[in-house]
Amino acid sequence: MKNLTSKAILICCIALATGKYKAQTDHLKTKNPYYSRTAQNTLKVSNAEWKKILNPDLYKVAREGATETAFTGKYDEFDEKGTYYCAVCGNPLFLSTSKFATTCGWPSFFEPIRKNSIKYRKDTSYHMVREEVLCGRCDSHLGHVFDDGPKPTGKRFCMNSVCLEFVPIKK
Repeated sequence: MKNLTSKAILICCIALATGKYKAQTDHLKTKNPYYSRTAQNTLKVSNAEWKKILNPDLYKVAREGATETAFTGKYDEFDEKGTYYCAVCGNPLFLSTSKFATTCGWPSFFEPIRKNSIKYRKDTSYHMVREEVLCGRCDSHLGHVFDDGPKPTGKRFCMNSVCLEFVPIKK
C-alpha cells in the first residue's frame, strides 16, 4: 500500500505542476444551450458544436474518450451528499448514496440513478475488452463499468470526474 500511496502523490504532483488538475469550477467555457438538469430528450449534437461549447479538458474526455489522470479528479475522494449530473448536458447520473470508496483513482458508483440515464458500448481499445459507459442523453463518454463492485449490484461504475457535475442536497 505504501507504494500505491507514494505513486498517487507523485501522480498528483505531476498533474498539479503540469496544470492537468482543475479546481472545482464550471466546465463550460461559454453558455451551453443544451445543458438542462430536467430535460430528458436525446441530444444529437455534432462534435464540432460541442467543441465550441465545452472546455478542452471536458471535450477531450467526454467527446474523444480520453481518461483523466488517476487520483487527480475532484470527486475521487469526495464525500458529500447530493446528485452527480453529466457535465456536458445536465443529465442526472448517480446519487451520492451509490458512491463508494475505491483505490482505483476515479470516483466509483454501484448503480446509476435510473436505468436509462446511461448507455453501454463495447470498448476494445488498448488491447482490452471493457464496457464503456456513455451519458444516456448526449452520448458523452463517462468512464467504464466493471464487475468488481459492492452489493447489491456487484458493479463498479468508474467515472471521470471532469465529466461529472455535483449538486449538493440543500439543507
